[in-house]
Amino acid sequence: MRILVVASFNKGRFAPFIVEQVEALEKQGCTSGFFGLQGKGLLGYLRNLPLLKQKINEFCPDVIHAHYGLSGLLANLQRRIPVVTTYHGSDINDKKVLRFSKFAMRLSAWNVFVSQKTLEIAGLKKKYNLLPCGIDLANLQLTEKAEARRKMRLQAEGKYILFAGAFDVEVKNAPLAKDAVALLQDDQMELIELKGYTREEVNLLMCAADAFLLTSFMEGSPQVIKEAMACGCPIVSVDVGDVRERMAGVEGCYVANTREPEELANLLRRALSFEGRTNGHDKIVADGIDNRQVAKQLIEIYERVLKSENN
Repeated sequence: MRILVVASFNKGRFAPFIVEQVEALEKQGCTSGFFGLQGKGLLGYLRNLPLLKQKINEFCPDVIHAHYGLSGLLANLQRRIPVVTTYHGSDINDKKVLRFSKFAMRLSAWNVFVSQKTLEIAGLKKKYNLLPCGIDLANLQLTEKAEARRKMRLQAEGKYILFAGAFDVEVKNAPLAKDAVALLQDDQMELIELKGYTREEVNLLMCAADAFLLTSFMEGSPQVIKEAMACGCPIVSVDVGDVRERMAGVEGCYVANTREPEELANLLRRALSFEGRTNGHDKIVADGIDNRQVAKQLIEIYERVLKSENN
């Protein structure tokens, strides 16, 4: 089966979780190709249509898998090849973008939502699956905390909370995280900004940190939460996206009921006092969101779409 992946290329690269998903599909026997969209907004994306049609003629895909609503809308402006569109959250939570995503939903042969909350906002009643993006557990390196700190040049006896993003990304809500950490009243506690690191270094930081903190205004199914779980890092998060569902039953991981820094600080104290690593890795496997498991479900979707197209 030949799958053409359509996604943003505005940063000069495809999102790592998309690349990893494609790699998992290839391991299941799919042949994949990429088409990178460049431009901002609907008009910017529309300029890619002639090049997309050219890529389709060259690659001859069986199915197009578009990531994010605007990519799905553009991919559906050709009607030769069926389109599966995955909605990751920002294309649903942003009301301005949601209207374009809804057009993509109507036109797509199938739709994939990464969380129940985004599905509820979309209001779609048919032609969909609920399927979060997976984690590449096969290549995940679980490193002892002391060794991870040595490799990342962190103090062996230091106290570290890893923040779920860059401080200057507004949607990540860094001021709330900083307020919560300040309430711990521990001068030795350091909040590490997740910015400028390689995938391997992020992996090491999640093994090295005492806790992981997410305070975003909105998310879909945040990959960083699943990655931190897979590394066994204790987590504190606001109730956003599918975080509560993902972390359900994982000791040492806590979801706040409010966005008050006092509650987050109290949950951080509990997370910081948790002994050892969490069982988050096992929960990822149990939920079926290892990349290998997700790839098999995607192939079932592709096959269903092709069967429907041929009937």
